[in-house]
Amino acid sequence: MTEATWGNDAKTPYIDWRMSAALEDVPRGDEDVAEVTSLEGAVRAWLELDSQQKIAATLTTERPVQIDGVSLKSFAGNGISVLAELLPTPSAITSA
Repeated sequence: MTEATWGNDAKTPYIDWRMSAALEDVPRGDEDVAEVTSLEGAVRAWLELDSQQKIAATLTTERPVQIDGVSLKSFAGNGISVLAELLPTPSAITSA
C-alpha cells in the first residue's frame, strides 16, 4: 500500500493570477461600480485603497482559489490580504 503525503503545494496550488476578478464595494467618485480586471490587478488595486475602503471591499474571482486547503471564490475586507501575501513578482506572471 502506498501512503499519500500532502505538502504545502497541495494546500495552496498554483493560482491563476490572470483569471477575471471583480473588486466590489469600493466607491469610485459618486458611484459604487465594480472594477473587473485580472485577479492580480484586483489585488494590487486593493493594496492601494485606504484602510476603510479595504475593510469594505469584496473581491470575487472567476473560479475558486484554493488557499491552505480551502477553496474560495469570494474574499471580503482584510481577507483579501491573504491573496496579497501570495502575489508573485510581475515578471513571474508574464513568464508563466
